[in-house]
Amino acid sequence: MTAVEISFDLTRIDFGKTSDVIKASYWGAQRSDDLNRRALENSLCVAAYLDGQQVGFARVVTDYACFAYVCDVIVWPEHRGLGIGKKLVQALLDHPDLASVTGWSLRTSDAHTLYNKFGFKVSNDGMYMRLARQPTVQE
Repeated sequence: MTAVEISFDLTRIDFGKTSDVIKASYWGAQRSDDLNRRALENSLCVAAYLDGQQVGFARVVTDYACFAYVCDVIVWPEHRGLGIGKKLVQALLDHPDLASVTGWSLRTSDAHTLYNKFGFKVSNDGMYMRLARQPTVQE
C-alpha cells in the first residue's frame, strides 16, 4: 500500500465528497451540506490521502487550550481496515496547537476499540453531562 499522507491543509479537502460520506454515516444522515460546511469551517480539520486522493477525514472542535472534542472521524468505505482512521486520530492528538489540551472527548456508538487504543475510556464517573436538543435554526 502507498504511504498515507496526512494533511491539515483545508484547501486540499474535497468538501463535496467529505460531506457525502458524512451524510451516509449513521451520525451524519440528518445533516445538510450547509451544516457540514459550517462545522468544517469552525473546526481543526485533518484529511488522509493515498496517491493524492482524499480517503479520510476527521475534525476536532477545540479552544486550543483546555478542551478538544473529536468528531466526524471517517474513512471512505473502500479504504477501511487499513489503519487510516488511526492515523487521523493520532494526527489530531499530536497537533502542536493542541499540546496543552488535557480534556479530550468524543462520542461513538461503534468505534470504542479504535479510541481505546489512544487511551479514551467510556465515561461513567458521574461528572460528564450531555444536553441533546432540537436545533432552533432551520437548515
